[in-house]
Amino acid sequence: MAAKFSRREFMQYGAVAGVTFAGASGFAGNLTRALAQQALTQEGLLKFDSKGQVTLLHFTDVHAQLKPVYFRPPDTNIGVGAFEGIPPHLVGEAFLEYFGLDAGSPLAYAHTMVDYVNLARSYGKLGGLDRTATLVKAIRAERGDDKVLFLDGGDTWQGSYTSLKTNGQDMVDCMKLLKPDAMVGHWEFTFGAERVLELVEEMGYPFLASNIVDTNWEEPVFDSTAMFERGGVKVAVIGQAMPYTPIANPRWMFPEWSFGIRPEVLQANVDQAREDGAEVVVLLSHDGFDVDQKLATVVSGIDVILTGHTHDSIPRAIEIGNTLLLSSGSHGKYLGRIDLEVSGGKVTGYSSNMIPVFSDVITPDPEMATKISEVRAPFEDECNRVIGKTEDLLYRRGNFNGTWDDVICQGLIEERDAEISLSPGFRWGTTLLPGQDITIDDLYAQTSMNYPNAYRLEFTGQQLKDILEDVCDNLFNKDPFYQQGGDMVRVGGMSYACAPKEEIGNRISDMTVIRTGEPVDAAKKYVVAGWASVNEATEGPPIYELMENYITRKKVITAPQVSTVKVTGY
Repeated sequence: MAAKFSRREFMQYGAVAGVTFAGASGFAGNLTRALAQQALTQEGLLKFDSKGQVTLLHFTDVHAQLKPVYFRPPDTNIGVGAFEGIPPHLVGEAFLEYFGLDAGSPLAYAHTMVDYVNLARSYGKLGGLDRTATLVKAIRAERGDDKVLFLDGGDTWQGSYTSLKTNGQDMVDCMKLLKPDAMVGHWEFTFGAERVLELVEEMGYPFLASNIVDTNWEEPVFDSTAMFERGGVKVAVIGQAMPYTPIANPRWMFPEWSFGIRPEVLQANVDQAREDGAEVVVLLSHDGFDVDQKLATVVSGIDVILTGHTHDSIPRAIEIGNTLLLSSGSHGKYLGRIDLEVSGGKVTGYSSNMIPVFSDVITPDPEMATKISEVRAPFEDECNRVIGKTEDLLYRRGNFNGTWDDVICQGLIEERDAEISLSPGFRWGTTLLPGQDITIDDLYAQTSMNYPNAYRLEFTGQQLKDILEDVCDNLFNKDPFYQQGGDMVRVGGMSYACAPKEEIGNRISDMTVIRTGEPVDAAKKYVVAGWASVNEATEGPPIYELMENYITRKKVITAPQVSTVKVTGY
């Protein structure tokens, strides 16, 4: 008979076992994983204080990851101004303390980077659309279809080898089986306007965007609002696309569409929904967490904001005045849930939860598993092709360079014969544990996009500083309405100091060429390699081909050990 452990005994044992068996295989490694699985059950993950008549399920920023993944939460998430030191700008032990989570627990692993490698080896991967399907179907069965709204927060179609090769078709085909009630978008637009409209026509559910108008007549491009009745309650869902898409991504891919936050338009749509009888108004948003924290204070009448874009995850909804705000992470790691009690046309109570999708303990939904195998079948051999191995933990997420970014920056320098490299501060991209093989799937999880060319240009030192200052202001502007999401541009071959609390022009200092140890000269020209330029005529090899060559040549990857960023005044 298998030994039985209390939760506390398991956590105490698991913390030790994770260290003892780190990197182990065979009996020891299997024992650690088995103990973790014993502590978690599908029934336990679904346990919830059901309330009221309406259940909202939120899923966002999966970035085309159909299968379970490792995704390390950030070690740096700096908030400025009114948002300093509050969710989502808490990491590590501060996050655990704020939300009352035990170190070494499943939720500590799901939400923080604390002891990440050991806990990852104990608890395994998270996500997988077939596991999400199991949870969604179970909740629909428990509550009844007539009470549940399942909402997709966008960044769904982009971010994998198969989504790139099928122009998002793989994701649309799979998401149809989940039967969302509505979705919004951001990286979807990088497939180009024509392709977006084709896929929207196929979806079978609304693609909402209150804040997109055509550039000629300023008329709406997509519906702003979808009305539903759930549990006898009339619910309005209003969509908000990523406001700065034409700045963060190439405008030439959708030249006739204009974006923006447009709070006055949103207020008008909220008011119209109320006039049309909505008892509950939900904003399905891809604005980002801090933008929506502010939006909740300037637009009245929104009951719930389900936010995405910034990839933040919090274990429960927070209250901002009369508005609930929930952010459901990324890469399929979580399924957010809010139950609403409605009386007299108002929300009078709620329960909320963030369900981590532990792939080892959730039974895959057979229908979705079959569809995933079907859409991946033509590409499976190539996806699983091994091109190298990593000795280090490779991750991306964090305000400054992650180790995956460091590897890409070094690859750009070597493959393009450059002095300095720049890599965009994307928040998408999965994690590899030390000792894992690097496959084509893994590489494209970092690089899959439709403007991938790796340029080689000359920039002056002043131009480099201007670039860093501009991106830094996007990230650390005290007014979130001027933040575009994403993290700081990653650099290779150069170090610098960053003062997030300063104003634009004064945040970046001590720029130094690592190879020579000399200060970056404002007037001197430097050969710089980078990728993901929003300029249409960018020349150079695709980043995924460049990095495949680099990793194949190196065989074993180690992350550069040189620190490129010093954070000051924080």
